[in-house]
Amino acid sequence: MAVAPTAAADVVTTPYFWEEACKHLMKKDRVMKRLIPQFGDACLQTRGDAFVTLARSIIGQQISVKAAQTVWDRFAVLPKKLTPANVLKLKVDDMRAAGLSARKVEYLVDLALHFDNGALHVKDWDSMEDEEIIAELVSIRGIGRWTAEMFLIFHLMRPNVLPLDDDGLITGISQNYFSGDVVSRSDAREVAAAWAPYCSVATWYIWRSLDPLPVAY
Repeated sequence: MAVAPTAAADVVTTPYFWEEACKHLMKKDRVMKRLIPQFGDACLQTRGDAFVTLARSIIGQQISVKAAQTVWDRFAVLPKKLTPANVLKLKVDDMRAAGLSARKVEYLVDLALHFDNGALHVKDWDSMEDEEIIAELVSIRGIGRWTAEMFLIFHLMRPNVLPLDDDGLITGISQNYFSGDVVSRSDAREVAAAWAPYCSVATWYIWRSLDPLPVAY
């Protein structure tokens, strides 16, 4: 997941449902019963606001976490405050000089437009279903279903997201449930049936089994 984590100084929020989810998963799933105790009190964390989180996800696409952080640091200081309206005022040349490709500049401008013109129902997201939010987000250039699902997990902290397009999830299911054998989406979905209604939490622990260091977006 090549999205740079935010600065440690940001306010960090953790999910209210985490303890309950862990108890449920350990009761229902033999792998979770083994995995969850290995990571102590560590849990999913979210930082920043929606626009910043999505801007980071766009900048981080197809580049390493380190490269993404470098570009982000250069881009984030261009406006006095990182808001959609201020991003729309930036010069393309300045954004390119920060290390952004022409395509990513277009994506960031489209993202800022969607926030600035009210095309996204940000204030309603808390009461909207996951698929409704995904439908809104994928209307933005440069944001596909995987990015939208990462946003649901890491920003909105939705408890039951199963990102079947995530390579880490599929690899982790293969290693933890199938002794490394190739796993299909249907195999993964079958395994995850025992995780509901906490697929996001189980996915987080599957990621930790591959990389013990938690990532916050």
